Amino acid sequence: MSGEGLIAEPRAVHASMGHERLKELMHRGTEFLGCDVAIMCGAMSWVSERNLVSAISNAGGFGVIACGAMTPELLDTEITETRARTDRPFGVNLITMHPQLSELIDTCAKHRVGHVVLAGGLPPSGAIDRIKASSAKLMAFAPALALAKKLMRSKVDALVIEGMEAGGHIGPVSTSVLAQEILPVVAKDIPVFIAGGIGRGEAIAAYLEMGAVGVQLGTRFVCATESIAHANFKKAFIRASARDAIPSVQIDPRLPVIPVRALKNREMENFAAKQREVAQKLDEGAIEMAEAQLQIEHYWAGALRRAVIDGDVESGSVMAGQSVGMVTREEPVAAIIRELIDEAAAALESRG
Repeated sequence: MSGEGLIAEPRAVHASMGHERLKELMHRGTEFLGCDVAIMCGAMSWVSERNLVSAISNAGGFGVIACGAMTPELLDTEITETRARTDRPFGVNLITMHPQLSELIDTCAKHRVGHVVLAGGLPPSGAIDRIKASSAKLMAFAPALALAKKLMRSKVDALVIEGMEAGGHIGPVSTSVLAQEILPVVAKDIPVFIAGGIGRGEAIAAYLEMGAVGVQLGTRFVCATESIAHANFKKAFIRASARDAIPSVQIDPRLPVIPVRALKNREMENFAAKQREVAQKLDEGAIEMAEAQLQIEHYWAGALRRAVIDGDVESGSVMAGQSVGMVTREEPVAAIIRELIDEAAAALESRG
């Protein structure tokens, strides 16, 4: 059965009951983030940089710098350049396995970054205390209820629940299932943002009604006018459907590789070869497991750069979430956020 025509075009609603209800549902999120609309931008390496981050914050949302594999010196420059483009709040996403995590935390503290997002697993000992000592609000990803509870006991300030529909590194469980599992248990005690596969305002409204205080979107912002992603990268997004965004395959079960969702291309085959190469080094005792994981991360950073910056969408990694089918054109960040808000408000107003 075709799905065409099942989703109505959003009604133009302005200062409506729907917008008022949306504002109420987002209040904890906007208060926590310090912005007008509780829509965060996902931290996409090479994409979530000074231009897109500042544009999202200036449009009333909440931009997040993707630190990724940056050195402390590069992050220092990126924060400075972002501040030169916006006086609105924004955050920084740090990867827990980064070998210079401590120095990156110091860099955020030096700039008095208001929000730090930790991704990539449980934070190492001391990282949470160091971030909170800087007076920054700490957000962390919780891919399961047990981990959500553990992070709450560790005194993180907010959680991000991201499902497997997302682009980039993903877990094994869908967003809708994680939301049902986690929100009813913890939403009253801690702000929770939902991410993964969100492409329209109707989904935002639904998750807010379930208890979330806001959402995080990445894929919808890749083709923003302000995004520095190469024209070829944006064209690949606009042409793709949801089923084109597939997860990478783990070749060797001994190598704990986190799957990555990206558009299917030759790079998927190249990654399989890279896994075999790293696994062989592990077998030979040439590297330790931590180094093996770091090599994989550096590989992805390079492959993503080839696609995003150089425009090589065949041998580069075109990371995309399954919401990519809802990306149909290049348009300004402000227009994207306005459309999402109007769709969410219309959905809420239709419920009466």
